[in-house]
Amino acid sequence: MAVPVAVRRLVLHQLRALASLARWVRRGRYGVRLGDFAGPYTGPQTAMMYGLLFVMVIETVGLALLIPWPAVHRVVLVLDLYGVVLVLALHAACVTRPHVVRPDGSVRIRYGVLFDLAVPPEAVASVRVDRRYPEGRLITVSEDGVLDLIVGSQTSVTLELNRPLTFTSPLGTTQTARTIRFHADDPRALVGALHQPA
Repeated sequence: MAVPVAVRRLVLHQLRALASLARWVRRGRYGVRLGDFAGPYTGPQTAMMYGLLFVMVIETVGLALLIPWPAVHRVVLVLDLYGVVLVLALHAACVTRPHVVRPDGSVRIRYGVLFDLAVPPEAVASVRVDRRYPEGRLITVSEDGVLDLIVGSQTSVTLELNRPLTFTSPLGTTQTARTIRFHADDPRALVGALHQPA
């Protein structure tokens, strides 16, 4: 029986996120070359991620003390510890995979290992600082082709395109966007880098 595409992609995302932990420890960044501008975007979610990790560690300790059956105790402990490591790995993937503006004016918009869209320079019509607080999931696409890549319930940069671009969602579906709204911790610096290609 064939494994569904969504399941394969989820497993691949987890493996890539776990690999990001080693890069995070080395303070390395994936896909950032000499001369590139790297735009981090984790600011709005960092406190929430560490808060979630703290709650998960407390839960792990609490369940370790409360569950009296050794076999169940071991299974729950392994699952809880894996959950803690996975949340840390997902955050590490976001830290080590920032947005990238290349000297030629192209931009790579990312969210950890879950989303990666390369926008060629000729597809960029305009870019501006534009802080919004949209509702929805991490990736939301409206009927008129506006892609919101939401971090911490906000976006801060709007990128208008000359032509529609196709992208792949985390679960493998293909969609199209004419406008991309995403978050950058320093949106003015990212917009400035896009306005000044070499």
